[in-house]
Amino acid sequence: MPSNVQEQRLRRRFELWDKNNDGRIERSDWQGEVERLLRAFNETANSPKGKALSSAYMGMWDNLAAQAGVKSGDSVDFEQFKNAAAKQLLDQGKSGFDKGLRPTIKAILDLADTDGDGQVSREEFRTWIKVAGGEESKADEAFQRIDTDNSGQLSVEELIEAVRKFHSGELDVSLF
Repeated sequence: MPSNVQEQRLRRRFELWDKNNDGRIERSDWQGEVERLLRAFNETANSPKGKALSSAYMGMWDNLAAQAGVKSGDSVDFEQFKNAAAKQLLDQGKSGFDKGLRPTIKAILDLADTDGDGQVSREEFRTWIKVAGGEESKADEAFQRIDTDNSGQLSVEELIEAVRKFHSGELDVSLF
């Protein structure tokens, strides 16, 4: 069972996906986030980055739906989402996170790396946070805390580890 912090973060993530506020998320909510990310980073759905992002997101949705015990085309309420996330990500620790979220986070970060240097700049990070539903005003503080090597850039590994620690409750910065 998730801790209070973990549950609060799961609820916030759920609410950000539930765009019509009906208390349920569905595949189309996740597809909508893919489309918002693609627009924010001026990428097309048919580009390699666009295809990778969509594939990762839809794979994550399909996995969530299976964990929740529903068909891919069905919707999931918060309790189903929370229980599926607990089983897949929180209870299994780093290995569950790597299996369930790493491909999606990597695809997002590959998309956000608009200059192709293998790093995410402060500006690229701000754009990602804004699209994810976070407050741009808090993005700089999060960037500073996540930049563990103080390079002024975020590596894919720094970001993946930060998202894992955020969801596990080990990192107290606003990522959405």
